[in-house]
Amino acid sequence: MALNMRSYWAGLKAVLVFTVIVIVYTFLMTGIGQLGMPDKANGSMVTNASGQVVGSSLIGQSFVDKDGNALPQYFQSRPSAASDPNLPEDQTDNVNYAANASSGTNKGHQDEDLIKSVTELRSEIAKREGVSVKQVPADATTSSSSGLDPNISPEYAAIQVRRVAKERGLTEEQVEQQVKKYTTGRGLGFVGEPVVNVVQLNLALDNLQ
Repeated sequence: MALNMRSYWAGLKAVLVFTVIVIVYTFLMTGIGQLGMPDKANGSMVTNASGQVVGSSLIGQSFVDKDGNALPQYFQSRPSAASDPNLPEDQTDNVNYAANASSGTNKGHQDEDLIKSVTELRSEIAKREGVSVKQVPADATTSSSSGLDPNISPEYAAIQVRRVAKERGLTEEQVEQQVKKYTTGRGLGFVGEPVVNVVQLNLALDNLQ
């Protein structure tokens, strides 16, 4: 009986100790985050010129009208497989980067549906941007693994500059400067590829006008 009580007491003490450790660790990390990098700790939120939160620099957005057509004054994001499951059936094709629906398509490069989708989207983008089909980069027609990526390749951004500049009454040089400002290079100089944050870029363009 005494042995059992000692075992119970030892187990209780272990639970109490680890509970305190977890709580202290959580508050400690939260405090460090709030003091050292509050912007990142709070979700990397971005605001417009009025100070209103309009999203996060970590999660992509769709810049389309209610019918799913690209808004010409905005740089377009890459496709997303993360559509809100609560949308009506006739709106489920609208890409909206819903975090609660993050997922990949996991389709092989020979999948017929994927080939059809990529081919159609490539032609649509080429027509919209006034370029050849060969100039449309892969990320313009395929979703990221999470379906929430806010970034596009510099190549995809480059073919959109002319359209955006024309729609906003800006020079191409002005738009290119903003693209460059929101382009991030390779991590540590060699990891990954350069990317352009579409959410931040479009917000910056709105704030120019």
